Amino acid sequence: MVVKNKRPFGFYVCCISFMLERMAYYSAKFLIYVFVAATVATGGLGLTKVEAALIQSNLVAFTYLAPIIGGVISDRYIGARYCVPVGLALMAVGYFLGGSATSAAGMTLMVVLVSVGTGLFKGNVSAINGSLFTDESQLDSAFSTQYSFVNIGSFIGTTAIGVLVTSTFAQGEVQGFRPAFQLCGLICAIDALWFLFGIRFLGEAGKKPFKAGKHIEKNVETEVKPLTKIEKKRVFAIVLVSLFSVIFWVFWYLTYLAAYDYGEQFINMMIGGFEVPLSWFDSLNALVCIALGPVLGALWFKMSQSPKGDMSLFKKLAIGLAFLGLSFLMLVFAELSRGGDANAKASIIWLLLFGILLSLGEMFFSPLGNSFVTKYAPNKLYSVLMGVWIFATFIAGKSYGYVYAIASNYPILVSYVVIPAILFVTAVLLFALDKKLVKLIEGETADEAEEKSVEVAC
Repeated sequence: MVVKNKRPFGFYVCCISFMLERMAYYSAKFLIYVFVAATVATGGLGLTKVEAALIQSNLVAFTYLAPIIGGVISDRYIGARYCVPVGLALMAVGYFLGGSATSAAGMTLMVVLVSVGTGLFKGNVSAINGSLFTDESQLDSAFSTQYSFVNIGSFIGTTAIGVLVTSTFAQGEVQGFRPAFQLCGLICAIDALWFLFGIRFLGEAGKKPFKAGKHIEKNVETEVKPLTKIEKKRVFAIVLVSLFSVIFWVFWYLTYLAAYDYGEQFINMMIGGFEVPLSWFDSLNALVCIALGPVLGALWFKMSQSPKGDMSLFKKLAIGLAFLGLSFLMLVFAELSRGGDANAKASIIWLLLFGILLSLGEMFFSPLGNSFVTKYAPNKLYSVLMGVWIFATFIAGKSYGYVYAIASNYPILVSYVVIPAILFVTAVLLFALDKKLVKLIEGETADEAEEKSVEVAC
């Protein structure tokens, strides 16, 4: 039987909501640093760059930590669909307060509200999207497409906000930081209204706490039972994959420091008579992810319908790690092309290849984690484990600066050969463990088989 890759409208409600939230988030992430460090005369707070970096890093870190708390709430107490608009409302208030802040304390309050709001929003909107699909063969495709929407929001946020701050919202020498923060708040407020409008298209998804089940019929109560042996194994598998995620994201974040540091010093950014802004490296990543989302989504679905079936998640993650390793080798080749000449600059082509390969790695890795959690997380821990997957990024975000500090003590060629070597070894390890890991998540114990037969007999 041929299964059509048809998605419910509720899927697009969640995707657009995610896109709008990311648009506001990435705009604010950029704004925090420049606003806090800018002089008072230009509309900023006039604090140090260290204080600005600290506030920005807290926003990044805690918006990846808070989803675990939001997951506990939606798994045990309140349906995820009710957490999402509340989270958006808190973010809206936080961004509006950021627009009126006059001190570091005011910005910290913004970070707190946005972090709590993100905790209620981020993992839960993905959990709702996953529970809209009863056919698991559609999940890898669906989350790859969702990832494209996320990157559309990121792309718009990172490319438009600079223009708005320096021109549209600027008044003389005073930059438009405050109106830009207020715009972020307005986007989240509109997003909350959009989600409330679209909630009618979600069916029963996220209506009750997920402990009652990911896919439940209306007015049907589900008994919550202790975790079975296979469910405990699947929880272990999700935590294990999340550890591999930490490795991936530590080096993924490191690519940006490497690109900006190396690119500024050793890459010729001129194309004809135009100097390409190094900040467009962010936009390249978003554009590649936007383009690849539907393509890879269609590929995963087609493979799932083939006689051989789709390749396992673990192999896909291994390929993602390998692509990330290849991206660092582009800097090695760039360095070799300079021939040891301190004044020579490498071609921008190497930086473009660097960005494309790391984006390929990201698309094989990040969206499929949401799919994996949706497929295998026990009901009572569904949103919590979605938060654990996100929490891995929090650990990486807090760690990559230290890794970069270590790498900076060594010559460029040494660092950018060792890093891909680590990633290649990790990828090979995942490939080698593939059969055991698949057996871990898909096997059924004798006790569970007996339990099912008893339920059927009853």
